[in-house]
Amino acid sequence: MTWIEQFDGFSPFDAGAVVALIGLWALTNYIIENAPAHRPSVTQIMAGFRRDWMRTMVGRNPRIVDTAVLGFLRQGSTFFASTTLLIIGGGLAVLGNTEQLSGVAADFALNNTSPFVWEVKILIVLALVGNAFLKFVWAHRLFGYCAILIVSVPNDDTDVNALPMAAKAAEICTTASRSFNRGLRSIYFALAGLAWLVGPVALTGAAVISFLVLYRREFKSRSRAILLADMTNNPVKGLA
Repeated sequence: MTWIEQFDGFSPFDAGAVVALIGLWALTNYIIENAPAHRPSVTQIMAGFRRDWMRTMVGRNPRIVDTAVLGFLRQGSTFFASTTLLIIGGGLAVLGNTEQLSGVAADFALNNTSPFVWEVKILIVLALVGNAFLKFVWAHRLFGYCAILIVSVPNDDTDVNALPMAAKAAEICTTASRSFNRGLRSIYFALAGLAWLVGPVALTGAAVISFLVLYRREFKSRSRAILLADMTNNPVKGLA
């Protein structure tokens, strides 16, 4: 099989769909993390709450609650890192059986593509999942750094080093959460990438849906309204 024949079934529409997938993934990260101050995303709002948390933590002794919350955050990053690693292993196993995958696609009257193109489609998904794995691992590491910073913050709020150290802990925690959230968004678009097994139109549609879902949750969701609401003077209607 020649080099050109290996790309049998890979059309310009496929290339455009892949560009749309990667472009929307990058655009989602940029919009969420660089929203204007007058219209912050949930991610940015929670960063403010983390700073409030660390300032409050200065006068709390013992800091059992703080360490428990941080341990919960580390467990979340560990869970997702383990899950993505399993997905990567499964995807690599599928790469060795693309001929069978082509047969299944033929049974469902899907595109008649070469095994090499199936490998490319799977690799796109694995690349996104691999990125998510690296983000989760780094988030886990940063949450560990944050734990060290927390125990190094003086309990005396009159200590000149207390608030600066707490601010450092807050920023490290925010950086860890940013990495964790990027990993989650990579998972969203990796799931959208699976639609490419059906065709480029399905891939484009899935990428757009993933973008809209993430955009709504960050800028139009009820949870965002609750975070921004003045619960004393202007509570969110219907809130239990």
